[in-house]
Amino acid sequence: MVDRDTLVRILELGRWAPSGDNTQPWRFEIAEDGLIRIHGFDTRDEVVYDFAGHASHIAHGALLETLRIAASAHGCDASWVLRPDGDDRQPVYELHVRRAEGLVVDPLFPFIEQRVVQRRPMRTTPLTAEQRRALAASVGDGYELRLFETFSARAAVARLLWDNALIRLTCPEAFEVHRQVIEWGARFSEDRIPEQAVGVDPLTARLMRWVMKSWARVDFFNKYLMGTVAPRIQLDLLPALGCAAHLCLIARQRPATMVDYVGAGVAMQRLWLTAHAVGLHLQPEMTPVIFNWYASAGHSLSRKAGIDDRVRLLAGRLGSLLGADAAGGLVVMCRVGVSSPPASRSTRKALAGLMLERNGAGRH
Repeated sequence: MVDRDTLVRILELGRWAPSGDNTQPWRFEIAEDGLIRIHGFDTRDEVVYDFAGHASHIAHGALLETLRIAASAHGCDASWVLRPDGDDRQPVYELHVRRAEGLVVDPLFPFIEQRVVQRRPMRTTPLTAEQRRALAASVGDGYELRLFETFSARAAVARLLWDNALIRLTCPEAFEVHRQVIEWGARFSEDRIPEQAVGVDPLTARLMRWVMKSWARVDFFNKYLMGTVAPRIQLDLLPALGCAAHLCLIARQRPATMVDYVGAGVAMQRLWLTAHAVGLHLQPEMTPVIFNWYASAGHSLSRKAGIDDRVRLLAGRLGSLLGADAAGGLVVMCRVGVSSPPASRSTRKALAGLMLERNGAGRH
């Protein structure tokens, strides 16, 4: 049996798993020796980017893989099952942790806490053959990793992200998310994105903070003062060109169930940790993926006229870039490159704030 203290140490590392905008959509319950219940949730009702809960399910997968890797450092094997009494909005995963003689520590273990998001431009130093092999091998047989490395390929992705950013910055439903997820004036944040990690210069950050007090201000700046230009240049165009490559993680079989997206999260986390292991930083580029989900499902993103048309056009361009079949299996986009570690980052809630009592107290 695995004692509670060991399970707590595993959870202390597991909580560093990535999640969209640092939402940490999980709570933990140590049910008994060797058993951790993970009470997942999604943010689809509040966050326009969490289409059908898929982004949260991907985060759950990243968490489960992080816990498995962390357990290996304690001589334990960790495997999970999905409890049948949950649903896709509030899934419950049972993680069984067992001692395993002779178990080798997963080589990705040292990078769990080192993994960060680099939102600023990186060096364009080409990937080495070793880095390409390591990244491709990290995602497993169920996925293909498509790389865009040449300047012309990166420029094609940059144009896609430029148009994608226009949707993101002119959509009132997205604004409601943006103004809540930034912790202004902060270098670190336990449950949001600190201002200094956003990726804009201090002057733009001050302007953004004032403008984002209301949608009326944002809409006025967008209409009459080219309000999207500076953030699109700093957050999208320059980083898109300033990297070694853009990566597309494509499921060989199009995801159809919640568990498929959890599996994508497992692959994403192994890709991300591997990038750090081979000397690279990474930034997710998830909004084109999410907008593609909206278009593929025929769902409306926004009440604002014209936004849904732009989403459909963007999805069409993504299909042209990848091929229609590959675009249907796309689960993660990101960019990688060599850079200095970011000086600012999201941290995590203390484990005590993520724990549930046996009666469910403290749940989200």
